[in-house]
Amino acid sequence: MKTIIELFETSVEKYPDNIYLWQKENGEYKGTTYRQTRDEVLKFAAGLLALGIKKGDRLGLVSEGRNQWIICELGILYAGAINVPLSVKLDEAAELRFRLAHSGSRMIVVSARQADKIEAIRNDLPDLEKVIYLDPKENPGEKDIQYSTIIEMGIKYLETNRTDFENIYKNIQPNDLANISYTSGTTADPKGIMLSHLNYAANVIQSNTLMSITPEWRTLALLPWDHAFAHTACLYCLMYNGASVAALELGKTPIETLKNIPKNIKEIQPNVMMSVPALAKNFRKGIESNIRQKGPIVEKLFNHALKIAYKYNGNGYDRGKGFRFVYKPLLALYNKILFSKIREGFGGKLELFIGGGALLDTELQRFFYAVGMPMCQGYGLSEAAPVISSNALHAIKFGSSGKLVKYMELKIVDDKGVEQPTGQKGEIIVKGDNVMLGYWNNPKASAETLKDGWLYTGDMGYMDNEGFLYLLGRFKSLLIGNDGEKFSPEGIEEALGDQSPYIDQCMLYNNQNPYTSGMIVPNIAAINRELEKRGIKAGSDEGNTETLKIIQQEVDEYRAGGKFAGMFPERWLPTTIVILPEAFSEQNQLLNASMKMVRGKVTKYFAKQLEFLYKAEAKNIVNEVNIEAMKEWNK
Repeated sequence: MKTIIELFETSVEKYPDNIYLWQKENGEYKGTTYRQTRDEVLKFAAGLLALGIKKGDRLGLVSEGRNQWIICELGILYAGAINVPLSVKLDEAAELRFRLAHSGSRMIVVSARQADKIEAIRNDLPDLEKVIYLDPKENPGEKDIQYSTIIEMGIKYLETNRTDFENIYKNIQPNDLANISYTSGTTADPKGIMLSHLNYAANVIQSNTLMSITPEWRTLALLPWDHAFAHTACLYCLMYNGASVAALELGKTPIETLKNIPKNIKEIQPNVMMSVPALAKNFRKGIESNIRQKGPIVEKLFNHALKIAYKYNGNGYDRGKGFRFVYKPLLALYNKILFSKIREGFGGKLELFIGGGALLDTELQRFFYAVGMPMCQGYGLSEAAPVISSNALHAIKFGSSGKLVKYMELKIVDDKGVEQPTGQKGEIIVKGDNVMLGYWNNPKASAETLKDGWLYTGDMGYMDNEGFLYLLGRFKSLLIGNDGEKFSPEGIEEALGDQSPYIDQCMLYNNQNPYTSGMIVPNIAAINRELEKRGIKAGSDEGNTETLKIIQQEVDEYRAGGKFAGMFPERWLPTTIVILPEAFSEQNQLLNASMKMVRGKVTKYFAKQLEFLYKAEAKNIVNEVNIEAMKEWNK
């Protein structure tokens, strides 16, 4: 299979009556089969042709996850055009305007919730001919058209032009563009990643070499559908296997939508879910909160059950091996009385999460493996369509990014491009049919990233002796000591956030300074619970001082004598720590749409705190700046 068209047509032929899409209608999930989906896709594609869309035209798409998202994408592709998927998290008019102008999109498909953003910028876009509204619009203008109208136009078009239409979609070539998918633009203008039909079709086949998805499987698609990982690993990988995808039920507000997740999980009973670190952390917090509510006895029992499971599971790949067999009977009991109840909260059929995005969420991986819903960590990037590697049920190694997909080459190279031996770190480069064609209208960036067919990822990592890939971080985020030595901070940041209940977020900094400093966002709820246990009032002078000491102790656990001693070189642990008065979020633009920290913006936003970190007073964590930050948190 060399195109998305072939992939979809084959699945429709094999699984015509299987449900492909689930969506909430009038309070319950209704299914749409593969055959029904195709019928709608053909009508939408034909309607676009009736509107004058031609091969190679670009159309934007900005909508929450819903049936029409994938129907519109497939319709655009069947018409020979190119979809420009846009994140619903793009709130800045300038960000949307840049992507639509840069791609030269002739039309944009928009949901009711996103319509105002497009209304605000449409007059600044001379190439934009029409706005296609998925939901009814009051008082539409002459450049507005309803989705339902396009479907009607498509039905009429097919009555007289079916042969012409079939010639168009049957002649889509593997190297024809399917998407221009924009990067988050954390350092400069976003780059438009050109992904062909072959890139996606190849990556779906590659991804399927890592795990077996069967036609009866379901997933609840929690990540935005334009997200590279959700796009391929969810929408297309499940399509390839005749399985089904459910859209999350939208609430009136984003918070209400989040609250629908547990309810929708129980309704859909997914077998697999795609996750990112932020989501995984929220799931864990929810589980632990439910356990706490059951009282101290259950909480103690649960913590003991986790310890036993951790011992039995080892590092994943050595689960139950050697002396670990002694824990098996007790673990079976805990599984029956505790862990199985937790799994029921996730629908009772969840076999695994597939996780992307984190570097070192070992603790999260241990936790979910212990409760019987493994979090299989993977690695990829949009330029590779995106899956490169993943842990899978038959091959899990905590802390790693798993085994490589088949039908793709990977090398670890030094800064001169020389391949490094197993175990040596360097830049990860990959080659295969999943590698992008380049960046849209950006030959300079394309030439820097693609060399002799190899994609230079900008990520540092190494392969171990057992064929597991380890990711160490982005070259651009490296700490640089005053002696020129370099180190990636992301492993330490992830560890502090994942392994400490009292630290929510962390960013380390060293730009040729005498020592590394750390900016920390505390988990105030967890800290205040601990203070209460110690009989100390949260927000009091004593409480603020004690909080700072607790945070210092958490960081010191990675130094000599601590329980995580030796995990990281001590010189890269923070010598000074500042408590930030607010968290990194999408609202203050310190997290991007993929929930990744935008380091450059963090250093600018907290420039005063960063300056303080290299003053003598910062050497003691109990200082005026940190006390003031604690007062902010306890307001």
